[in-house]
Amino acid sequence: MSSALMWRTEEVSPSASQSTLLREATLENRLNALRDIALTLLSEVDLLRSTPPARGEGSLKLYDEVQRFEIDLIRSALQKTNGSQVRAAQLLSVKQSTLNAKIKRYQISSSDRGHEAGRVHSHEIAA
Repeated sequence: MSSALMWRTEEVSPSASQSTLLREATLENRLNALRDIALTLLSEVDLLRSTPPARGEGSLKLYDEVQRFEIDLIRSALQKTNGSQVRAAQLLSVKQSTLNAKIKRYQISSSDRGHEAGRVHSHEIAA
């Protein structure tokens, strides 16, 4: 019986070279995971650096933020509908005339959708 137990133990336990390969593979996987985390962190740092600082010593103006949000939503809806104002209005759950008025007010055109050119400041908008 002891010979059967020894044979079974030898079969289950990995050899020294297999054990070394397993450790190296585990180390390689951990290093790859750490590299991926570091790259993700670096891209997040770059994103934070590219984000414009808040205007006016940390204060936000609600009207300006709502305006930016509306412009982004309108552009996104127009892009998703390939420029169709009728379908974009349906997507946004607003009347077509409301969407058209906002497009004119914010000066959003087909050529500058997705760019900063369509943004205007609050003092340029006639209520």
